[in-house]
Amino acid sequence: MWKYKYLYLFLFPAIIYYFIFAYIPMYGITLGFKEFQFNKSIWEMPWAGMQYFDQFINYYKFWDLIRNTLFISFLKLLFGFPAALGLALLLNEIRSRWFKRMIQTVSYLPFFVSWVVVMTLFSKILSPNAGPINELKTKWFGGDPIFFIGDPSWFHSIVVLSDVWKHVGWNTIIFLAAISAINPELYEAASMDGARRFQRMWYITLPSIRPIIGIMLILSMGGLMSAGYEQIYLMRQPSNLAVSEILDTYIIHMGLRQGYYSLATVAGMFQGVVSLVIIFAANSISRRASGVSLW
Repeated sequence: MWKYKYLYLFLFPAIIYYFIFAYIPMYGITLGFKEFQFNKSIWEMPWAGMQYFDQFINYYKFWDLIRNTLFISFLKLLFGFPAALGLALLLNEIRSRWFKRMIQTVSYLPFFVSWVVVMTLFSKILSPNAGPINELKTKWFGGDPIFFIGDPSWFHSIVVLSDVWKHVGWNTIIFLAAISAINPELYEAASMDGARRFQRMWYITLPSIRPIIGIMLILSMGGLMSAGYEQIYLMRQPSNLAVSEILDTYIIHMGLRQGYYSLATVAGMFQGVVSLVIIFAANSISRRASGVSLW
């Protein structure tokens, strides 16, 4: 460590960040076991035991929250993860540098756009009044316009489409970095043996980056209990609440809007514990099935 002390200095900003914003605030989980009183500190509040855990688990929409959260997160993982991997493989096959850089830049840019702007853009495009999609539908094909954002049957499709569009380019970075570390001599030897591009991709590229794919998939599994608060909150409508009510929106609603801070803390604690269990299970399964694991 002393030999590479200057490199370890680069870790300090990340360590300090997580210590201040992730580890120090963890004492706040005790609020889930206490009766919140605004004029007292957490340590001075009276203990409430497991009262709020019982209240949260017996909430009449508890299973709806779990189902909606897991279903939306699973759809994002099902379509988003292969999309990022596929884009990385395709970019790796592009020989023109300027064209490759252009595609990378265009695909990266949406990641830096806030969800407010993204969902405003989608709402304008899908608007039932003046949106180009409904204009095309009514003028060219006839029929009534569709309120895509508010229609529960279209909700999941829009969620996945907007999430993939926003994150696919950024998520390719690690895959491209792993691909760039592959020994070029492997491709040259395969070419001399008559292997085509798809065969080189299938038999060299994918096996070479399998550990990275496994690790990224395990890390992605840890986010199944968080479906993305900003995106879902901006898409919520009274007509689609049955499919858009998730744990993230419930925590914000009960905590910041209703003032039930102890109950919101319990819901957040439940979300974190289940995520931890999922990532441990995914890591164990991956280690036994493929030998790839985080630890």
